[in-house]
Amino acid sequence: MSNSIRTRGLSEAQAAHYLGVARSTLRQARTTGNVRGRLATPPFIKAGKKVIYLIDDLDRWLEAHRVGRAKGGAR
Repeated sequence: MSNSIRTRGLSEAQAAHYLGVARSTLRQARTTGNVRGRLATPPFIKAGKKVIYLIDDLDRWLEAHRVGRAKGGAR
C-alpha cells in the first residue's frame, strides 16, 4: 500500500494559484455568488470554516469560461 495520497482538493490559496487569480477574487466570487457582470463562482465545498476546491471542478470551470474559437469553427 502506498503512503502517498492523491490530492483532489485545494485550499483557497492553492486554488487561486492554480487558476492564476488572487485569493480575494475567489473570496469575493464566493460571497457575492453568481452576479451578472462578475466572475462566476467556481464550485467549492464548505467544511466548517474551511473552503475546499476540487481540482476536477476547477478544470471544468476553466473550460466553461474559455474564450476562443467556437466549436466547429474554421481553423
